[in-house]
This record gives sequence, C-alpha cells and structure tokens, in this order.
Amino acid sequence: MGTVDDLLADLDPADRPSVERIYEIAREQVPDAAQGLGYGMPALVHRGKPLLSVMRAKKHIGVYPFSPAAVSAVADDLAGHPGIGLDKGTIRYQPEHPLPDAVVRALVRARQEQIEA
Repeated sequence: MGTVDDLLADLDPADRPSVERIYEIAREQVPDAAQGLGYGMPALVHRGKPLLSVMRAKKHIGVYPFSPAAVSAVADDLAGHPGIGLDKGTIRYQPEHPLPDAVVRALVRARQEQIEA
C-alpha cells in the first residue's frame, strides 16, 4: 500500500470528501503527524505509532484509530447517528452520513493522548 495521499487520489469521488475531511482534522490537531503505515494500511503516524487510518471497504468506510479505547471514548457521541457502526477498534460509516467533526476531533485527541502517555 502507498501513502495517505495515494489512497485519497485513488478514492471514488463520492467517497473522497468525507475521508479527506477526517485526515484534514487529524492533521490540524496533530500537525507533526507523518504519512506512514499502520498494520499495513496507509495511516497518519505520530511519534512512530499509527494515529489514524481511514479506508474504503466493500460496504462502508472504516476509521481505524488503532485503539479500542479510542473508539470507546467516542461511542456515546455516535449513538443515534444514522449509518454508523462500531466494532472493537473500528468505526464504520457511509459517505452520505459522515462522522461529525467534533467526534473526529475527540477520537484523534483520545488516540494522541494514548501515544503521548
């Protein structure tokens, strides 16, 4: 797999804006995050550890903060949002129901705090 930029360039135009927005928010919050890999997926990396990956899967877009605890930290904020599913370490959504920016910020903050602890 390539970089986050390669991933974004190859996305379907219908998926790109919501995926791109998540990466933009993460880069705003963690400006020193670099492009790299996390478990073989294009990801943003902070202090040598994967911070966040967002990828298109067959039936959804998956957000992978590489941490079940980070997903748990935002689970209540996602309750009731249409088209959003949670699993251990993963948030799934549909492009027509993107993740709220505030939730993305909280998710990135939770993962960043883990990395920095």
